[in-house]
Formats: sequence, structure tokens, C-alpha cells
Amino acid sequence: MNHLPEPASVIRLPDGSYTYTDQLAVVQPPLGVPQVVHQHIHQAPPDRTVQRIALGSGIGAGTVAAGVYFGPLLVGALTAIAANLALLAFLAAVLSWGVVTVVRSVGGPDGKEAAKTLAKVRKRRR
Repeated sequence: MNHLPEPASVIRLPDGSYTYTDQLAVVQPPLGVPQVVHQHIHQAPPDRTVQRIALGSGIGAGTVAAGVYFGPLLVGALTAIAANLALLAFLAAVLSWGVVTVVRSVGGPDGKEAAKTLAKVRKRRR
């Protein structure tokens, strides 16, 4: 039993190129009818300029792949760290405001003087 397909014959097209007869239906559009090209212009391909430059400069594809994979992870980690630091700074500001308010309201003249000293120290640090 032979499971191989029948060999296709090769023909020469009017433009001088050669093709197989089983591909004629796919290759040849009907003559005299303009071919319609359907193109999605609004869907731009992804920008791979950095990868092309990196590969052209001699580093390997593994390094480029690592950059593509770990780049967004690094951005996410730095964003999380920045959010944590912002939260800590907000908590420090609220707590220092609370301490100054409590010292002013509870203490007598000594407390008010201590609050003024704390305020002066905070102003100097800015």
C-alpha cells in the first residue's frame, strides 16, 4: 500500500514562473477581477524595536526573553514598594500630627512649648 499522494505536475504560468497544478486554485485569482485586500489599519503590530536592537547588538535571545519577562515584574515590584513607602509616610504624618495635638491639649505651658519645639524641628527638616 502506498500512502503517498499522487505527484503533482509542474506547469509554467504565463508570467514565466512555475507552479504545481494542485496549487492553481489558491495562487491564481480570477483574471480581470480586482483583488480585494482587507487590512486592519487600526490594529498596529507590537513595537519590538528594543528587542531588535538588543538582538542586533549581539546579546542572545535568552537575554531578550528575560528582559521581556522580568521587565514588567520589576515595574510591578517597584510600584508596590513605592505604594508601601507612601503609606508609611502618610502614617508618619498622621501620627506626628496626633502627638502634637495631644501634647498641646494635655500639657500646660510646658506642653505648648514642647509642641512649638516639635513644630520648629519639623520645619527645619523640610
